[in-house]
Amino acid sequence: MKKPVLVIMAAGMGSRYGGLKQMDPVGGFGQVLLDYSVYDARRAGFETVVFVIKDEIEADFRERVGRRMERRMDVRYVFQRMDSLPEGYAVPAGRVKPWGTAQAALAARPFVDGPFAIINADDYYGRSAFQTIYDYLRAHPQGTRYAMVAYRLENTVTDHGHVARGVCQVGADGLLTGIVERTRIEKGPPPRFTEDGGATWTELPGDAMVSMNFWGFTPSLLDQAEGRFPAFLDKILSENPMKGEYLLPTLVGSLIDSGAASVQALSSGDRWYGVTYKEDKPAVAAAIARMTAEGLYPEALWA
Repeated sequence: MKKPVLVIMAAGMGSRYGGLKQMDPVGGFGQVLLDYSVYDARRAGFETVVFVIKDEIEADFRERVGRRMERRMDVRYVFQRMDSLPEGYAVPAGRVKPWGTAQAALAARPFVDGPFAIINADDYYGRSAFQTIYDYLRAHPQGTRYAMVAYRLENTVTDHGHVARGVCQVGADGLLTGIVERTRIEKGPPPRFTEDGGATWTELPGDAMVSMNFWGFTPSLLDQAEGRFPAFLDKILSENPMKGEYLLPTLVGSLIDSGAASVQALSSGDRWYGVTYKEDKPAVAAAIARMTAEGLYPEALWA
C-alpha cells in the first residue's frame, strides 16, 4: 500500500495580507506556519511533501522553506501555472491569478499516485488533525470515499477583518452533504456573514463546522477534477474571466450532489491559526511561542 502524500498549496500571493505570507516567519528560528504543518505531518506518518508554488518564487521558497526540511522529508516541487489548461482553452488577456485550489491539486499529479492530503500553506491546523487524516487515508487508500477535517467556526475567525469559509452540512452518518461558501464572515460575537456588502447580516452559530481546505483524497479526485475542468472554464470564461476560480469545495460539492463521491467529515478540536491580515501575525507568533514553551514543538524544528 502506498503511503499517503501531503500536498501543500503555496502558490497564492496574500493580497489582503500585503505580501508572500507563506514565507513570513512566526517561529523563533525563522519557521513559517507551514513548517509546523509539515512537522506535524511527519509525526503523523507522512514522508513525502509536495509544494505547489509559482515558478517565480521557486528559488526563494527552496532556500527559505524547503531546504531545511529535506533532511527529514522527501520534498518535491510543482508549479501552478495559469496556462495549464485543457486543450483548446487559453488564458484571458489581463488575467493575473491562478485558477484556484482544484487546479493546484491537478498540478501535484506527477507526484501523487496514491492517497493524499491537501492543505493551505498559510494555516496552522494542529497536530491531531494530521494524525486523524493520515489514519483515515491509510484505511481508505482507494475509491471515491474522501475525507475532510472540519473546524468550529469560532476557532477560525480573525479579530482584524473578514474571512471566507465553507460552512459544512453534515448528515447523521457523519457524511458531508454540502458546503455553502460564505465569502465575508466576521467574528462578531456572534459570528455573522453578509452577502450584500454589509447592508444586512445573518448570524452563524459559533460551533458550526467549516472547511479550512484540509482534505483527504484518493487519486480518483484528480480524475474528476481534470474531467470537470472544461465545464468550469466554459462557465467562468463567460461570467468572471478575470477572477473566477476552480475551487476544491465547489468541486467536492458537485461530486456529492451527483453521487460521484462521498466525504467523511472528521472533526478537529484543534485551534486553527492563520495570517489572513498582517495584524494577525503577533497573535499567531504568540501562540506558537506558547506551544513551544509547553513542549509541543522544539524551538528549532528541523535541527
